[in-house]
Amino acid sequence: MAFLRNIWYVAAWDHEVADGKPLARTLLNEPVVMFRSSQGVHALMDRCPHRFAPLHLGKQVGNALQCPYHGLEFDGSGACTRNPHGDGSIPKAAKVKSYPLVEQDSILWIWMGDPEKADPSLIPRFESLDPESWYIGKDYLRARAHYQLEVDNIMDLSHIDYLHASTLGNGNGKNAETTVVQDGNTVHSLRLNRNERLSPELERRNGLPPGTLVDRWLDVRWDPPGVMELVVGNAPTGSDDPRKAPGQIRYFQHLFSPETEHTAHYWFATSRRKDLGAEGERIVAEMIVFLRQPFETEDLPMLEAQQRAMGAADFWELRPILLPTDAPGVRARRVLDALIRAEQNSLSS
Repeated sequence: MAFLRNIWYVAAWDHEVADGKPLARTLLNEPVVMFRSSQGVHALMDRCPHRFAPLHLGKQVGNALQCPYHGLEFDGSGACTRNPHGDGSIPKAAKVKSYPLVEQDSILWIWMGDPEKADPSLIPRFESLDPESWYIGKDYLRARAHYQLEVDNIMDLSHIDYLHASTLGNGNGKNAETTVVQDGNTVHSLRLNRNERLSPELERRNGLPPGTLVDRWLDVRWDPPGVMELVVGNAPTGSDDPRKAPGQIRYFQHLFSPETEHTAHYWFATSRRKDLGAEGERIVAEMIVFLRQPFETEDLPMLEAQQRAMGAADFWELRPILLPTDAPGVRARRVLDALIRAEQNSLSS
C-alpha cells in the first residue's frame, strides 16, 4: 500500500511537543522524533547514524538532541554539532534526516516527501483551531486500522444511528438529504436531517427542551490525505434553508495520519469562540471528554474489527458493495488514489 508523500500530514498537537521533551512518533512507517527549541519546532529521523540508537531516548541539550548512547548531538537541521570523543572532530556523514515541520492552527504539520516541495501555503487552514480566538478541546487516539478506514467513517455519518445509537444518533438518518461537492482536491460531504429529535444527551448539550424538533446538518470538509473539519448545526425545523436560519453551529476536527499500513494516528478536537468567556472553555473541556467515549469504545473497535477482517488485502481488491451513503468516502478515495498514482508516475519518469 503506497502512501502519498509530497503532502502535509498532521504529526502532533502543538502541546504534545514541549520544550525539553522530545516526542517520538512513527509516520508512514518512518520513526520520527520532534522537539521544540528556541529556534522553533523540528523533526528528525529517530535514529542516530552512529549505532542507530533512538534519539528520543536521549535528552535535549540547548537547541540539539543528544544521543543516549554515545552523546553525539544533532540540531534541528539534523547536523551533528558536537562529538564528545577524541579530538571532537565531526565525521562528514554524521547527519540525521530532517523533515520540514510547521506549527499552524494548534497543529504540527510534517512533510514526509521531497523537502524542496514543502510549501507551507499548501497546509489546509483550520481557523476554528486558532488558539488566539478559540477555546480548543483536543485529544488523541491510536487506531489499529488503516487511516483511510477512519476517513470513510467520518465521510459517511449514516453510521451514527447504529454505532452511536445512544449518544450521537437518533434513528432518523435514513431520511437524510446528502450531497457531495468537490472543489479541486477538497471533497465536501453535506448531510441534512429534517424534522428530527436529537438524542437526550445532545438535547441537553444543545440546551434544547426534550422533544424539540430541529433540522440538523452535518457537513464535512475533507482534504487529502486525511484531515477533516465537521460542522454540525441545528435550527428550528421548517426553514427552506436551515443552514442560513438562526440556530447553533459547532465545529469538530478529525485528523488522521498513517502510522503503518495497518495502524493510524487520530487527533480530534472541538472549539468555541473565546468571546463566550469561561462558559466556552468549560463547554469544550466537557465535550472532548464526552466525545472520547463513543470514539474510543464504539468507533475504534469497529474499525479495528474491519481491519482484522480485511487482513492485508487492498480495499478495492475486496470488491466492496457500495451504498448511496458511500459517495463522499468513495470520492475522497478516488482523489487520493489519483494523487498517489500521479506522484508515483512522476518518480518513475
